[in-house]
Amino acid sequence: MQQPDRTTPIMVSMGDPAGIGPEIIAKAWAARHDRGLPPFVAVGDCRAIRQVWDGPVRIVTDLTAGTRLFDEALPVMTVEDGGDIVPGTPDPDGARSALHALELAAGLVRSGAARALVTGPVSKAQLYGIGFTHPGQTEFVAERCGISRDNAVMMLAGPGLRVVPITTHVALAEVPGLLTVDLLVAKARVTARGLWRNFGIERPRLAFAGLNPHAGEGGAIGREEIDVMIPAIEQLVAEGIDARGPFAADTMFHARARADYDAALCCYHDQALIPLKTLFFDDGVNITLGLPIVRTSPDHGTAFGIAGQDRAHPGAMIAAILMADEAATNRARCSAVA
Repeated sequence: MQQPDRTTPIMVSMGDPAGIGPEIIAKAWAARHDRGLPPFVAVGDCRAIRQVWDGPVRIVTDLTAGTRLFDEALPVMTVEDGGDIVPGTPDPDGARSALHALELAAGLVRSGAARALVTGPVSKAQLYGIGFTHPGQTEFVAERCGISRDNAVMMLAGPGLRVVPITTHVALAEVPGLLTVDLLVAKARVTARGLWRNFGIERPRLAFAGLNPHAGEGGAIGREEIDVMIPAIEQLVAEGIDARGPFAADTMFHARARADYDAALCCYHDQALIPLKTLFFDDGVNITLGLPIVRTSPDHGTAFGIAGQDRAHPGAMIAAILMADEAATNRARCSAVA
């Protein structure tokens, strides 16, 4: 196993400064030794961290200093100020600060100056209010990397489950019409390659969850499995990808079933996220597959309702940093043997 490169830091964008991002980043740094975290540099308005944490913070202007100082203080690469930061009270200035932090952090990773990108939670409503036109941070990062949003696949991962929603933020009524053979095949290809590049799984096993109850009961309660999913799975198998299903979604997520696949491809958002968040709410990670860089994020939101109250759990942020470290190490190994 190739040892991770701990000389080049991971970039962690702070997210909305009024949310819990600053707190969970600080708490992750405080747990760096216990959890074996690699060096990382936070990017955002430093005041947001100092408002919610009294630990050591050092403002840095270059990543070499960030790595060098990591053991003694949380290194922060600061962006222009986010206005009057009030934990729990988002505003447009905070959204601009979050966006600029994301832009800077993503640029440093794209340039090769940093190993991976971890994005803190943002308020989409606030971002839309300042003219942000992307559905979310995933699509923004994909565009900055020169990748079509259709080729960027969102995977949610916990210690014992990885799920991919084939459709994401769309109305449930639209899902059947959006599912096509081409879409399923494209998502599965990116997923299989991503499992190899980021997790070192040479022959990943992909399981498809059926759209309808009991996977359609042979067409008795829906034909999407017969008309769309089975042809897609057959095409993938012909390409050499270990694709299976479609399976009844209500029996796919217990422990014995999860042992039989490396990732579950689910037809819609909640079909994927409900089991992941039920099982691994405090350490679920969003990792974007199909990008030329490693990007992860804690699988939760800004939690404005508890911001500034010292109640935020850092587990998902810690897990996102560790997964970014793992993925970057595996990618370096894949490149070395390619």
